[in-house]
Amino acid sequence: MTTESHTRADIIRAALFMTGAIVSFSSMAVAGRAVDVELDTFELMLFRSIIGAFIVVIVAGVAGTLKEVNREQLGLHFTRNCFHFAGQNLWFAAVTMIPLTQLFALEFTSPIWVMILAPFLLGERMTRLRIGVALVAFVGVMIVTRPDFSNPNTGIIFGALSAIGFAGSMIFTKVLTRTQSITCILFWLTIMQTGLGLICAGWDGDIAIPSLAVLPWVVLVACAGLCAHFCLTTALRLAPAVVIVPVDFLRLPVIAVIGAMFYDEPLELLVFVGAALIFAANYINIAAESRKSAARAAA
Repeated sequence: MTTESHTRADIIRAALFMTGAIVSFSSMAVAGRAVDVELDTFELMLFRSIIGAFIVVIVAGVAGTLKEVNREQLGLHFTRNCFHFAGQNLWFAAVTMIPLTQLFALEFTSPIWVMILAPFLLGERMTRLRIGVALVAFVGVMIVTRPDFSNPNTGIIFGALSAIGFAGSMIFTKVLTRTQSITCILFWLTIMQTGLGLICAGWDGDIAIPSLAVLPWVVLVACAGLCAHFCLTTALRLAPAVVIVPVDFLRLPVIAVIGAMFYDEPLELLVFVGAALIFAANYINIAAESRKSAARAAA
């Protein structure tokens, strides 16, 4: 098999994994709304993490990768999981407050926040291109949200903050993947977030137990979350980010159709216009970084 044909095969496989990620993210949004009738976000995160921990241990045991779990970098794991726990809780809160298209569009700002936060957390340099990209993305966010500063929308604020939480998680995941396996990262993700969920859900001494009617939705949230992480990570290993990001953007029209069909949410043109600007900013930055990486490799 030639390198070119192998590359094409990898890109096709990456696209299939991204399809799995899109289905997983969309399923998680629908399940999150269904669970809201009984559980708050902390309780949902608690039960999701418990179920996720069992799944990770069983799958890793069968695959023979459980031995990869270690106690190195526990501080970094904890920092990463605090960012992710905060972002995911805010995301589940926002999913019940604002249209799904708005929430998903705001989520696309996470790579922009990674770019902005990286100079402070990783010591990377902030260039003029990155500043310009951030400004374009900011315009896109303003078009998506059209904020009323005299009467702030809590759901939009939560959605925007969740993107920052996910960005912090991405940054520390990037650092962890240099020395830690996916099994190790997912193991500590589920274990640590079980602890965080137990503390936050139980601080008032009252943790609601999901009913038999809601339990399948909780299981779906747990499975979809792990599947989304696995599919996205695998896709990025198979193909460059410049290929993956456009496919990931298909999440927006998919969730727009779901919102319109099941929740009577309007299909707003401005949301797609703003999201397109956010996507363009992401793509320009990723393409520029890819060219730099290729030039360094060739040097």
